[in-house]
Amino acid sequence: MTETTAGMSRTKATKPATISKSQSAAAMERYQRIRRAAVAALFASVVGVLIFGRSASTGLSHEYVEMIGTMLIVLGIGGRLWSTLYIGGRKSAEVVSTGPYSVTRNPLYVFSAIAAAGAGAQMGSILAALILGLLCVAAFHLVIFREEDYLRARLGAAYEDYCARVPRFWPNFSLYQDQDEVTFRPKLLLNTLRDGLLFFASLPLFELVEMGQQAGLWPVLFHLS
Repeated sequence: MTETTAGMSRTKATKPATISKSQSAAAMERYQRIRRAAVAALFASVVGVLIFGRSASTGLSHEYVEMIGTMLIVLGIGGRLWSTLYIGGRKSAEVVSTGPYSVTRNPLYVFSAIAAAGAGAQMGSILAALILGLLCVAAFHLVIFREEDYLRARLGAAYEDYCARVPRFWPNFSLYQDQDEVTFRPKLLLNTLRDGLLFFASLPLFELVEMGQQAGLWPVLFHLS
């Protein structure tokens, strides 16, 4: 009787911790959905403002900025795919510290910011590229701080050690290390590719904006260098 009672006590004592972890994971999933919606809204809002702007550069300099922007988009999408190959949906289950995750703790956000800068460059403006890129960096840091609290609670000392070795955002390539093979989930890779391709929408978008401005469909309120 005593052993049974003690066993029931242990079961009751451990049950709240299990529920707490489950609730924490569900809360983080909800937060991730809100985060994606908020970043998308921020991106759309900035693009909406830029519609009323025009690049101050003309001719070849304008085209060069757009070309460099396209290269940044390709780099950003490729980097996001590379990062997904390593993380493989395991971000909340274990510490991933090889490949892109050996030089920065948040390579997906780093490459997303690069792609966002490339999208801004489709306006033909270096300043527009910097605005979009830096706004994404700022927005991602708000997300990162929340995620770090969750991962510290979930992964413990292993994650603390990882944080001590690898920078939060800006890469340190001298830390790079790799592994012989990685496993990944194809569905996650396809989702990452699909999301990344949205950055390419900036190419026809800003071309249409320029055409609309030239046709007088809406005013040009400011110029960006």
